Amino acid sequence: MKKFQFSLDTVLDYKQQVLDSRQGEYGIATAAVHVQERVLEQANQRYAEYGAEYSRRQAEGMTIADALAGQNALRAMENEIARAQIRLDDLRKEAEAKRAQMVEAKKETATIEKLREKKLDIYKKEQQKREEAFIDELVSTNRVMAASNM
Repeated sequence: MKKFQFSLDTVLDYKQQVLDSRQGEYGIATAAVHVQERVLEQANQRYAEYGAEYSRRQAEGMTIADALAGQNALRAMENEIARAQIRLDDLRKEAEAKRAQMVEAKKETATIEKLREKKLDIYKKEQQKREEAFIDELVSTNRVMAASNM
């Protein structure tokens, strides 16, 4: 009996490789988002700590030069936070695009896998019919031989 061969196995293998690649890319993009979220969180924490320290020093009294330096430092931190937020937004968009590519690759792979399953079911049914026909023929032959021997 011949072995089942699916004509699109090479395409299925290729689509699986593409899917694996897309999953890896999405994983990397997601990791980058998490790293950037921590960077933004740390920048916000530094800003809050410095702001509290600046307010405390301001309440105690400080020189104009110290006040200006503190305000400049706070503005610089605000700019750093804004840049970190923009970077995070960009990374999230990129991760979402990678996710969409991964989902599309999964759909393509699943479609071919379903087709393969259908073809395999058809093959199995045909094999079963051939085996039943062979058994029927064998039984008929045995009956004919048994009848001729009598």
